[in-house]
Amino acid sequence: MSDRKKISNVLIVEDTLSMALMYERSLKKEGITSEFCQNGRAALELLKTGAFSTVLLDLQLPEMSGIEILTEMKNTDLDITYIVITANGSVNSAVDAMRLGAYDFLIKPFAHERLLATVKNALEREKLKGEVDVLLRSNDSENAPGFIGSSPEMQEVYKIIGSVANSLAPVFITGDSGTGKEVTARALHDLSDRNKKPFIAINCAAVPENLMESEIFGHVKGAFTGAAEARKGAATMANGGTLFLDEICEMDISLQAKLLRFLQTGQIKRVGSDWVEDVNVRIVCATNKDPMTEVAEKRFREDLLYRLNVLSVELPPLRARGEDIIILAETFLKTYAEEEKKTFSRISESAKAALRAHSWPGNIRELQNTIRKAVVMFDGPELAPEMLQLKGRASTEPDEYALIQAVSSPAAAVLPASPTITVELDQSFNLIERSVIEAAIAHFNGSIPKAAAMLKLSPSTIYRKREGWNDVAVELDKAIAV
Repeated sequence: MSDRKKISNVLIVEDTLSMALMYERSLKKEGITSEFCQNGRAALELLKTGAFSTVLLDLQLPEMSGIEILTEMKNTDLDITYIVITANGSVNSAVDAMRLGAYDFLIKPFAHERLLATVKNALEREKLKGEVDVLLRSNDSENAPGFIGSSPEMQEVYKIIGSVANSLAPVFITGDSGTGKEVTARALHDLSDRNKKPFIAINCAAVPENLMESEIFGHVKGAFTGAAEARKGAATMANGGTLFLDEICEMDISLQAKLLRFLQTGQIKRVGSDWVEDVNVRIVCATNKDPMTEVAEKRFREDLLYRLNVLSVELPPLRARGEDIIILAETFLKTYAEEEKKTFSRISESAKAALRAHSWPGNIRELQNTIRKAVVMFDGPELAPEMLQLKGRASTEPDEYALIQAVSSPAAAVLPASPTITVELDQSFNLIERSVIEAAIAHFNGSIPKAAAMLKLSPSTIYRKREGWNDVAVELDKAIAV
């Protein structure tokens, strides 16, 4: 990389001098310094110096097009935020640019305010990326509001939430049903400067298609049959705060165009109205589907996806969260025991094993319902495995509970396609667990992924357990016989 210093925030690549000067003046009024370049190949050389982190890139340039520049730069390790500029009617070119990594696009002609908002968002994104990198290198992290659990997978989620909470940029949350997407959206709101303003949530799968536009943007009196009076939409009610669109991929394709326009302009038009309103909301959306599959199947607009998926949070399934399962179960047990006036105070070791073994296809919601049902139907100081009623449920995981039960007996336990191990009744549970795991690893010549697959654990679980064991060798000749 060159020693050239980042003396400018933005590089403007525009071959029409009057346009380049206009962009430069607009940015300067907001305290944003910039330089401009009128030639595509010269711009490429400037970008390769690493001197600029944000670029306004016209797609039609002499010697080298904007698309060619993006293609060339994609092969470098430079992290640059690109805003592409294209003529009206060339939206396909803008989408191609987004596929190559562009952050956003502007279609000529565009308003001065639109230029400034887009550039400021891009600069904010650069700032956030730096903060995220710092936080992800940090070892310490606290739970985000509303969350329970401290697994490494969730620590990463907490760090990202804390990093992006104050951004103006949209956040796209993905994850299976029941993993806590609305909890994540609320945490983003609560940790932001908008937390004194409303948090409004809409489930796009629960609102009838013909009412969704009114639900989001509102309507005037008489706009349609049954509209007896004017009504504010969710976007207006969330003004100054956060609008959470859950199950966004369920939104009708025709309404997606109107949502895209709202994101581009910050303005809404109520159903049946001829006037527009300015609305200031932070958009957070979520889905349990694969957005790219929805785009490929023409059910979701690609340009809308790129507009929404500026910052992303991916929530892990419950089965990948290790001991968080037990922490969550104990929290739910305490809460529901108090609500139902029951005497439960702990979970037995065998019940914990059963909880760990279950695949939890319904994730946290399923665990919550399982514990609540057990508390309602049974009583006692200790939650036993038979109270969980997990048998017969579809599971992609093997029965770890049955495995531990077998290993804990005096008889030899035989693992599928594995060596035989023998344990004694006076051994601790931790030593039995370690014996099983180490025997599986030895059987596969040190391969932890293969051992994890046989034991139906995630490799990360085994890595964490091994890190927690002492480095001093433990006598295993009575516990492992290969």
